[in-house]
Amino acid sequence: MDMKAFNFLTIALVALVLTAGKAPKYEVGDAVADFKLKNVDGKNVSLSDYKTSKGVIVIFDCNTCPYSKAYNERIIGLNKKYASQGFPVIAINANDPGVSPGDSFEEMVAVAKSKKYEFPYLVDQSQAVAKAFGASNTPHVFVLKLVDSTFKVAYIGAIDNNTRDGASADKKYVEEAVDALLTGKPVSTEKTKAIGCGIKWKNA
Repeated sequence: MDMKAFNFLTIALVALVLTAGKAPKYEVGDAVADFKLKNVDGKNVSLSDYKTSKGVIVIFDCNTCPYSKAYNERIIGLNKKYASQGFPVIAINANDPGVSPGDSFEEMVAVAKSKKYEFPYLVDQSQAVAKAFGASNTPHVFVLKLVDSTFKVAYIGAIDNNTRDGASADKKYVEEAVDALLTGKPVSTEKTKAIGCGIKWKNA
């Protein structure tokens, strides 16, 4: 084998090693596959259940993260503002309760009841949905727009630019994205960095 062929093979092997185990994740414009997860009421909820909506606001969230707690009322507010306009909230908890006991299904039920959630709070027990989305933090938002019976990603990232105080946020990314979609305009900011606690993945 000559040196050029050897170098090419080496580079190819290194690239294969670096990409091994990295699951694909959704980017803006990607079509989202259907999923089915258990809600806090014990019933299964699928993305396809929302085919009569204009879209959905998928938020990877949890019970325990201080950032999630700080954003809790804002998440409730997003659903109150946009569910009636065709963009309801779907919250998903992917944290492994073995790593974070406060994120058990029983605790999810308790939180949803105490906060009087009017939107699904789903448990991603296998963490497959979070991995498919490429969710990394809590909260981590994916605004999906329904296009010809297919949900497509229109925005990924943070809810706004103030993790402590929503009233002080001068950039409300999710609201701006949904408002644009509702008026048929392009989303001006399609992606931001999700700020929050890292998702508690299952131990290998």
